[in-house]
Amino acid sequence: MGLEKCGIFLGFLGFMFLSGLLSSMAQGKKVHYYDFILRETNFTKLCRTKSILTVNDSFPGPVIRVHKGDTVFVNVHNNGTYGVTIHWHGVKQPRNPWFDGPENITQCPIQPGSSFTQKVILSTEEGTIWWHAHSDWTRATVHGAFIILPANGTSYPFPDPDGEKTIVIGEWFKGDVMEIIKEALESGAEVNTSDAFTINGQPGDLHHCSNETIYRFFVDYGKTYLFRIINAAMNEEQFFGIAQHNLTVVGSDAAYIKPISTTDYIMITPGQTMDVLVTANQSPDFYYIASTPFVDGQAEFNNSTTTAILQYNGNYNPSSPIPFPSLPSYNDSTAAENFRKLLRSLASEAHPINVPLNITRSIYMTISVNQIYCENASCAGPDGNKLSASLTNISFQTPSIDILQAYYKTLPHVFTKDFPDEPPDYFNFTADHVPDYTNFPTLGTKVIVLDYNESVEIVWQGTNVNSGENHPMHLHGFSFYVVGTGSGNFDNKTDPKNYNLSDPPEVNTIGVPKNGWLAMRFLADNPGVWYMHCHLERHSSWGMSTVVIVKNGSTEDTSILPPPKHMPPCS
Repeated sequence: MGLEKCGIFLGFLGFMFLSGLLSSMAQGKKVHYYDFILRETNFTKLCRTKSILTVNDSFPGPVIRVHKGDTVFVNVHNNGTYGVTIHWHGVKQPRNPWFDGPENITQCPIQPGSSFTQKVILSTEEGTIWWHAHSDWTRATVHGAFIILPANGTSYPFPDPDGEKTIVIGEWFKGDVMEIIKEALESGAEVNTSDAFTINGQPGDLHHCSNETIYRFFVDYGKTYLFRIINAAMNEEQFFGIAQHNLTVVGSDAAYIKPISTTDYIMITPGQTMDVLVTANQSPDFYYIASTPFVDGQAEFNNSTTTAILQYNGNYNPSSPIPFPSLPSYNDSTAAENFRKLLRSLASEAHPINVPLNITRSIYMTISVNQIYCENASCAGPDGNKLSASLTNISFQTPSIDILQAYYKTLPHVFTKDFPDEPPDYFNFTADHVPDYTNFPTLGTKVIVLDYNESVEIVWQGTNVNSGENHPMHLHGFSFYVVGTGSGNFDNKTDPKNYNLSDPPEVNTIGVPKNGWLAMRFLADNPGVWYMHCHLERHSSWGMSTVVIVKNGSTEDTSILPPPKHMPPCS
């Protein structure tokens, strides 16, 4: 089915009444309605047909297309075989954590045969974000684009493009992704890698089974197109480029940036989005679009290339071979970091930023891949142990009752409020050899609690425990400003002197460099329960996550909205 499949207007009378009521309250901003029907659908990839969980029988799933400030209702019907949740990646959901979606953080799964209507409240987001399943590894096939156009009466901060194209980079597994992660967690071994990357569901013609199905983007000579690029891959960051065409990056994570107009590649982490202008100014021909992995760690990875074709309209004889983009090597950390450093907020009068300057809460948080000890070396991970991961040496244990419900109802014994503001032990975090005891984290469901309106700085510190690598960190409920980054261990006396406080990029997902650090800031003005985790799915599964709870303010308008009448029950 087509990539941009429209949502189906909900027909039942009760919801019609609700929608009419909400429309009258929307004060000129539109309310949109989508049906997401999850079910098993057969797809053929890599010469093999398999059944995968999809939304509305499409892979990737349907595109949500709205304007800034609109409200969206999505009725999720789960006709699959196991529980699922849906997360609106990059939507702040002001005061509305009930519909954020991470499994057993803000809700329990939508069980097979049941439905759950989610209310998605848009606020300052403008550009490209995405939605995806947030339960086990279901997001491998359950994801899609979420496009937020400028508010009515406003326009882009660049000339209107002649057209738009959406690119979703994904991963294809020949095996059952739910079984893959289940077996890995039980054995303690590294997770099986994917068998291919995809662009809009197709691996591309470097895989012989995709010769006839490679995705094609048709363009007219002389016209400029806005490419909305989403990295929905599970475990690999990506270098991306278009042969012989310059990329002008104008947005990231639903926020505009100062145009980056001198690049022939981008580096995009899982969870990240990029808005890129491409002018079709080359000789009419076929040109390869390609995406390759960026990996600077020691774990096994899928080192394949996915392709699509930029195809000019008109009559001509295509070149043979088709021109291919020149992309950095898979382990080119310098290229990855050089691109990331180019990101700067637009910081204009029409698109202002508000970087917190007077910090009231500072958190220094280490990021590590760890091990869990197995008696008699009985597990399949390194040294006979289980692979694990942690933040500040705490491997997050997901509870059976969602944390939001437990917090709202003051239920005991679900989580503790003692996530530390700094590591329990200081050592040379990025040394070639770190102490052996650092391999083993504590296990717990510890959360960070913030007062409403606190000005927060978190410094994420990469470590070389087991082995270092780039970690794309994502915070739900907020966008944050990346004010500084560097290699080695963070120095709280000298490094802040070099912070960028004038035009730092505002993002929701960012890569923390291997054996380096990254400082981010945000204002805790969104009360609720918000997940924070690495967006490499295997690391999140191993416990590289925590929860940020922002307490209510002093008024009703600064407090969590009341819960809906129905939430998926916790079994």
